[in-house]
Amino acid sequence: MCFKEFTRRRFEIVRRAAKLSPYCDFSRQHRPPVRREATGPGAPAFPLARRSALAQRCRVKRNTPRDNCILLTLLAIGLALAIKSMKAAEPDAPALKLLNAERTLIIGHRGYPQFAPENTMPSWKMALEAGADMAELDYYHTKDGQLIVIHDPTLDRTTDATNRWGGKKISVTGKTAAELQTLDAGSWFDRKYAGTKLPLLTDVLDFVQGAGGVTLIERKEGDAATCVKMLREKKLVNEVVVQAFDWQYLKAFHEIEPSQVLGALGPPKALGDGRPTEGMAKPLSATWLDELIKTGAKAAVWNDQVSQEAVADAHKRGLKVWVYTINEPALANKLLDMGVDGLITNNTGLMWRTVALRAQK
Repeated sequence: MCFKEFTRRRFEIVRRAAKLSPYCDFSRQHRPPVRREATGPGAPAFPLARRSALAQRCRVKRNTPRDNCILLTLLAIGLALAIKSMKAAEPDAPALKLLNAERTLIIGHRGYPQFAPENTMPSWKMALEAGADMAELDYYHTKDGQLIVIHDPTLDRTTDATNRWGGKKISVTGKTAAELQTLDAGSWFDRKYAGTKLPLLTDVLDFVQGAGGVTLIERKEGDAATCVKMLREKKLVNEVVVQAFDWQYLKAFHEIEPSQVLGALGPPKALGDGRPTEGMAKPLSATWLDELIKTGAKAAVWNDQVSQEAVADAHKRGLKVWVYTINEPALANKLLDMGVDGLITNNTGLMWRTVALRAQK
């Protein structure tokens, strides 16, 4: 119903209801006749002056075009604000689409490290070309507060930092982004990747999301607020998925941005309230799921210590189960028989082949 029709019907209802009083002035054409006040013994007990005052109070004021314009403007503003607040939680958001998918997800662990240096542009490019549902990465904060993508807390294994600067166990967080991006992050894997750089998280997001992919961001170190701010600035809330082993980080993230899809990596060293997990059984269980839900996460991202019962329990709670790092078809089939929802792998193509062969049976 349009606004004009709604206003017309509202007026008609009021007009009909007010027919009990002949003194309500709804239109100039139907104004009641003026009566002279009677006097004497038969005069009414309700004086005309009081009836006239009542008529004035009963008048129904029609909306002017200006009034209608103001009402429509306020309605439009209200709808815009409601849509903005709901947009991140729309089912069409890429992260929610994957979360609600009724098939197994294949997630490229650090890209496609079977055939390219991990956490580099060539690796994510290869993963996307192989059909990965998500391209996973890890990030740290640099000395100057930027977000850099690398798995290890030190530079020794996957860059030429020790050769360039000397020493060992060179910390990622002890260098600026500019310093880190002078390093070679490809030669250690294969000389054909010589000159490959450590990328900033924003650059990877531009590449993966720009290519139509979805990024699975694993936080290695740093506060939640910085990541939330970056995602909001780039309008990527629920365009990506964020995960971490630090459940306190997840809880803080959820408090700041409750709509964002989160994955809780496990088993963690501490729970969301900071309690240490030393002594707790490592396989996924109801106890872990009880604590995981408190972080706001929607996916339990576990190692292969899962069971069919634990997976079923997670599903009853509305949670998904993704398992890392699965590179063997035999283990993948075992996990798929349990009903897991996603496989995080170094070999995207092999996992897709495993899923395809199951479909032929």
